[in-house]
Amino acid sequence: MNVSDTPRRVGFVMLPGFSLLAQACAIEPLIVANTLSGRRLYAATTFGIDGRAVKSVAQLSFSPESVAGSDARHLDMLFVCAPAPDGAGAMEESGETLIHWLHRLASRGVMLGGIAGGTHWLARAGVMDGYRASIPYASADAFTRTFPKIHVSHQLFEIDRDRLSCGGGTAAMDMLMTLIGQQQGAGLAQRISEHFVCERIRMADEPQQTSLRSRLGHAPQSLVDAVALMEANIEEPLTTHELSAHLGISRRQLERLFKKHLQAVPSRYYLNLRLQRARKLLRESDQAVGEIALAHGFSSGAHFSTAYRHHFGISPRDERLGLAAQAT
Repeated sequence: MNVSDTPRRVGFVMLPGFSLLAQACAIEPLIVANTLSGRRLYAATTFGIDGRAVKSVAQLSFSPESVAGSDARHLDMLFVCAPAPDGAGAMEESGETLIHWLHRLASRGVMLGGIAGGTHWLARAGVMDGYRASIPYASADAFTRTFPKIHVSHQLFEIDRDRLSCGGGTAAMDMLMTLIGQQQGAGLAQRISEHFVCERIRMADEPQQTSLRSRLGHAPQSLVDAVALMEANIEEPLTTHELSAHLGISRRQLERLFKKHLQAVPSRYYLNLRLQRARKLLRESDQAVGEIALAHGFSSGAHFSTAYRHHFGISPRDERLGLAAQAT
């Protein structure tokens, strides 16, 4: 329990395109903790990269109270709220000040947290090496390749010693309520959860994505198992015959299931799955096109490029060039 009369000072860095939902889910549990406890347990301050207003993803402007790098106030914790990077050069805007500041805060033992794309900034600053990190699941593959010293998880959130991270959205609320429970007691955390009309505080090890069964609704278990096999075998795709053999049903039965519930034949659905995964990696990493092709079950870069162009109407090379042009 925290018996000190001095509140913990918590900073929130807002970067352009940050999620209002995620930021509110992180900051409001601290405010409610003060209200319900009748004590000023936490003092929150917002920061921007410079003195200008910051626009959220909803294009609403907010004026931070201070500027990143300012040491006018002692901080116990700092959270970086940012959008997930969405293409080449997406994080190359003026952020060196933030990175240097994160270094200084880490050296002072300040607890650091990343919300959504905020964890990418902690990673760039080198203050997440050797820690577990939960990031938006759509960015996981590219993040792992770019930051191999960080242990990426697919959990709802991570609290690993003095580092916190989550994929954003309402996961930020569960992460902060869990942290408050650790610092102030589980009873207060539960009261905060009830204040927000939450059924419960979700555990850290719950997955970010809904289960495959939830995504496919009331589809037969054979179809769920077939899609699970496809998702687990991207680099070396199974044939429709191999899928049906694994499932113990005929090929015709499998095709009927896909046509009825997914409006596609198994091979087409499988190809779409592999191309969508490849496109995500193409957009979020600088990995060579040929390597991406092989990692997603294509025999050559040429084969991959042809399939990619037919599916998306643009070649992988032109897709990447377009992203680079947008970044500049």
